[in-house]
Amino acid sequence: MPNIKSAVKRVRVTGRQQSANMSKRSKLRTYLKNAFSSITAGKEEAKSDLIQAIKEIDIAVNKGIIHKNQAARRKSRLTKKLNAMAQ
Repeated sequence: MPNIKSAVKRVRVTGRQQSANMSKRSKLRTYLKNAFSSITAGKEEAKSDLIQAIKEIDIAVNKGIIHKNQAARRKSRLTKKLNAMAQ
């Protein structure tokens, strides 16, 4: 346990930030899972699920949850899967 006042505060702040980031990351994973499952199942709403997942990915990048290169890779792979299923 930290003894310095500023270190105690950093522990509190970091804990709050960690829980908020975990919540946002969980939400992102849910949207990615929904998009992936609807694309592989060939459902009609696959395109709308993909759009929603891309929107959540962009939000996560802006909030600093994931790196921009990881976001680009995920968006690219999901779009590639959707285009492959369409053919």
